[in-house]
Amino acid sequence: MTDTSHQTLNQEHVSAPVAPAAVSMAEAFWFWLKLGFISFGGPAGQIAILHQELVERRRWLSERRFLHALNYCMVLPGPEAQQLVTYIGWLLHKRWGGVVAGALFVLPSLFILIALSWVYIALGDVPWVAGIFFGIKPAVTAIVVQAAHRIGSRALKNNTLWAIAAASFVAIFALNVPFPLIVGLAAALGYVGGRVSPHTFETGGSHGASNASHGPAMIDDHTPPPPHAHFSFAGLAQVLLAGAVMWAVPMGVLCAVFGWEHSFTQMGWFFTKAAFLTFGGAYAVLPYVYQGAVSQFGWVTPTQMMDGLALGETTPGPLIMVVAFVAFIGGYVKALLGPESLLAAGALAACLVTWFTFLPSFIFILAGGPLVESTHRNLTFTAPLTAITAAVVGVILNLALFFAYHLLWPQGFDAALDVRSLLIAVGAAVALFKYKRKVMEVIGLCALVGLAVKLIPI
Repeated sequence: MTDTSHQTLNQEHVSAPVAPAAVSMAEAFWFWLKLGFISFGGPAGQIAILHQELVERRRWLSERRFLHALNYCMVLPGPEAQQLVTYIGWLLHKRWGGVVAGALFVLPSLFILIALSWVYIALGDVPWVAGIFFGIKPAVTAIVVQAAHRIGSRALKNNTLWAIAAASFVAIFALNVPFPLIVGLAAALGYVGGRVSPHTFETGGSHGASNASHGPAMIDDHTPPPPHAHFSFAGLAQVLLAGAVMWAVPMGVLCAVFGWEHSFTQMGWFFTKAAFLTFGGAYAVLPYVYQGAVSQFGWVTPTQMMDGLALGETTPGPLIMVVAFVAFIGGYVKALLGPESLLAAGALAACLVTWFTFLPSFIFILAGGPLVESTHRNLTFTAPLTAITAAVVGVILNLALFFAYHLLWPQGFDAALDVRSLLIAVGAAVALFKYKRKVMEVIGLCALVGLAVKLIPI
């Protein structure tokens, strides 16, 4: 073999990609912190950012390992992007790695929302602030309609699933059936239907398996699970016991200090239940939140609920963080710590609700992760999820009508139609459906239009 041939072989050997070195906890910490500030775009956008950063760019894990973790998170109730971050953090650096990753995904959003919620409630009567929210509310209505269409086009694959969606709409719109009951009935129907007619409830894979390769990954397709990811009943018991204690201690303190009927305690209990009902993403649980927060407890008004959703759409982190806005407004307006501590009451309520909403997500991942890593096979309980997702389409459509009514007839049907809000909503819908503009762009443009409408005399 000639010297030239040796040089060519050596060059090919040098240029062949190699798996990245192990990631330190410090390096992961700074990445998760950065992610908490740039995770805009809702679940789809956040998962896309994760894939681009961790699979394509950094190659911390392979495509298949990423999708395997994502499929598990998609089955769970709760914010799937935050759960995926927690899962990957746990896989890399054990339980503390998962806790740090999941917490840093949420905390920036919490602090930003507390600040924006205070600006909203304290300065809401200032003309420029009122103008911005006047434009944002129609955009939110169009966004919810788009969410119903997006989820429906993916989920309603046959007449049975269409029937489930229609039944759930009638149940919540005409019969005022509680959202948890709708979810339970849909899950039971899917469980039975998956055995009687499996093909009816087949899923096509939420994000589709991919054979794409971006080079060797630190955790590759055939990399065995690390020792801490091996399942054991002792490890499962530790996680469940720790989760029970972390829920019971703050709930016990709230009961002891304020009593069971106090709004702080009821917020903790209400949003604990909400955490178990977020199948299908944040839009799915919003009807449950407005049933409780608006109708049952009166923590926020319908208009404030729409404004909160707009803030949730325009801040980083999970969209379900709208619950922090709801709690802040409730604590602030109801002066739960007295009239001299309005900001403290709102901030405390937001922090409490965030704790009780996200705690179950950490438990799901830290308890279930070892089971998932030990199988690397498809999950077998997708039929109930398919039925729940179909039911969620009907529920979100009801939410869209709820928002549209309060937007277009803010004083009731006896009053005149708000033509300006209608025109902004139609424009937002055209931008979303026809021109495929991003949510952030639509909200920003509608905010400018609203500002012009309110400040420029016509």
